[in-house]
This record gives sequence, structure tokens and C-alpha cells, in this order.
Amino acid sequence: MTAVVGPSGAGKSTLLRLCNRLEVPAGGRVLFRGEDVAQLDPLRLRRRVGLVAQRPTPFPGTVAENLRVAEPHADDAAMAAVLERVELDGSFLPRPAGDLSGGEAQRVCLARTLLTGPEVLLMDEPTSSLDPHTRYALEALARAQALGGVAVIWVSHDLEQVQRIADHVVVLVKGVIVHTGRARDFDAASMPREALEFLTGTGEEGAQR
Repeated sequence: MTAVVGPSGAGKSTLLRLCNRLEVPAGGRVLFRGEDVAQLDPLRLRRRVGLVAQRPTPFPGTVAENLRVAEPHADDAAMAAVLERVELDGSFLPRPAGDLSGGEAQRVCLARTLLTGPEVLLMDEPTSSLDPHTRYALEALARAQALGGVAVIWVSHDLEQVQRIADHVVVLVKGVIVHTGRARDFDAASMPREALEFLTGTGEEGAQR
């Protein structure tokens, strides 16, 4: 499980969008399993590399209809099973997605992504607007996916969260990786000034956090 951190505008979300071809690089290549993603079918790639956005994006219709966007042939048993993986249950299937709370909607969006059986999960600050209980539950779900063999890349502004969940840390500043390494070896004091101000809360953005 890799955490990506850095100031606003550093390129964290862009990095995730490059990973499943929602963005196309102006130069260089993005490789997945050794293949240039520009040569892969985007829809097939996005089933293998799923993105969970900062704000949940349920589609109009029921929860079941939302899940069938990812897997049109999924039956009720398969959909109930994936909902249980995100700590919901089959009773949610007929519910209108628009009636869900923020935490429920985020879990349904995660379930929708999991239904495709992704090899990689891209998590773009998925807990930033959630209450602490739901935040910790979603962190645990992501950790469970990582322990089950799914690679997880998690963008976060929360350094305490990074320390809880990450195995590796990548620090971005102005589109450049300024640090990468094991989370347990992470030393904020060794970062460039702009990154250090963000990470230690001494700069303007850090103070806002």
C-alpha cells in the first residue's frame, strides 16, 4: 500500500489519472505490467486499475443498478457479497443511490470498483469528507485489499493516516517525486523546504490543515 502526499497542485491526482488513462502524458510513458497503457484498451485497463475518487460519484438509480454498471451480468448474490466486503449488505441493493449518506455512497463506489476484480486500486483522498468511524473503516477495507494481493495507491493530506495505513510513501512537489521509500523510514525533516512546510504544518497550506 503506497501513500502519495504533497502540497496542493503537486500532481497527486494527475498521477492517479495517468495510471488508468484518464489523463494522457505529454511526454514519457506509463507502464502497467510492463505494457504501455497508451496501447491498452481504456475500458479494459480501468477494470484492472480501478479509481475511487475523493467525492463519491453514484449514478442515478438504485445501488444494484450502480453495481451493474461495473458488471452488467452480476446477480443479487454476487452484488450482496461485494457489498458485504465494504460493510454494507444486500438490503441496500434496491435503495436509491441518491438517498445514501456520504459514507454509504463512498462504500458503494468502492464496491462498484471491487466488482470488476481490479489488480490495482487508486484511492484519491477517499476519506477526506468522512466522519472518523467511516474513515477508519474505509482504511481497514483498503488494507484488507492490500493484504489480499491488490496493490493500493492512496493519495492523502493526512500524515497520521499515512502512518496508519502505508507500507511505502511517495512525496510529490511541483510534479516531481522528491522522496520515495518505506513508510517506517519516512523522515519529513529530509524533505525540500516546500514539502517540509506542508508535511510539518509550518507553511500556509500546512497551517490551513
